[in-house]
Amino acid sequence: MRQGWVKYNNILAGVLTEEENGEYQFVYDEKYAQTYPDQFITFHMPITTRPYRSKMLFPFFDGLIPEGWLLNIAAESWKINKNDRMGLLLACCQNSIGAVTVHSINLEAHE
Repeated sequence: MRQGWVKYNNILAGVLTEEENGEYQFVYDEKYAQTYPDQFITFHMPITTRPYRSKMLFPFFDGLIPEGWLLNIAAESWKINKNDRMGLLLACCQNSIGAVTVHSINLEAHE
C-alpha cells in the first residue's frame, strides 16, 4: 500500500491511497472539510466525508504527472516504470505547478 498527502495551497486536504488490490481511494481530511467546505481539489471530487474509490488512478491526479520528454527524464532519474502512475505521482508532484501537491507518506516511518 502506498499513500500520499494531498495538499491544496500547502494545506493538508486529504489522503490518496493505492491499496494492495490495485484500487485507489481519496479521502478528504476531516479538519480541511470543515474549515474549507468549498475548496475542493477538483470539480469532479467535491468535498464529502465519504471516500472516493476508483479502479484506476483518478484522472485529476494522473493529470499532475509529467508527460513527454519530462516524463522520460523523471522515469529514468527515479528508475520508475512509466506505467507506475502512483509511483510517478509520489515522486514528481511534491512541487507541482498549481495549487495541488502530493507528498509521499512513508508508512515504515510511522509504524
